[in-house]
Amino acid sequence: MTMTVHVDIVSAEKEIFSGLAEMVFAPAELGEVGISPRHAPLISRLKPGEVRVKVSDKEIYPFYVSGGMLEIQPHLITILADTAIRAKDIDEAAAIEAKARAEEALTDKSGKIDFAAAQAQLQEAIMQLRTLDRFRKRGG
Repeated sequence: MTMTVHVDIVSAEKEIFSGLAEMVFAPAELGEVGISPRHAPLISRLKPGEVRVKVSDKEIYPFYVSGGMLEIQPHLITILADTAIRAKDIDEAAAIEAKARAEEALTDKSGKIDFAAAQAQLQEAIMQLRTLDRFRKRGG
């Protein structure tokens, strides 16, 4: 029998996933981390990107997270995300529109925009589109 770890993915709005997994991959602040059962305790910030929950060799659930916190205990992984969306539920049209708005804002030379906020919005839109693209390529 394969070892598993309990995983909770929670956003500000609701619980997105709760269940057992063989492995979890998450976009930690310093790079992607792979977390298996009995992993050493760790707390890290998350950057916008894809979280993959491997339930079995044939089942992997992808999620988009906009950032947040990752807490790892030997038998529990908790992801507290600002926003978390199942890859299959990402609104592609909205993400493309958000990307275009952020790119337009970044070209504004008037000084009326918050450059850091526009960059963050662009990064989030790009990562949503990348997560959706990976999901489709895996046959989702």
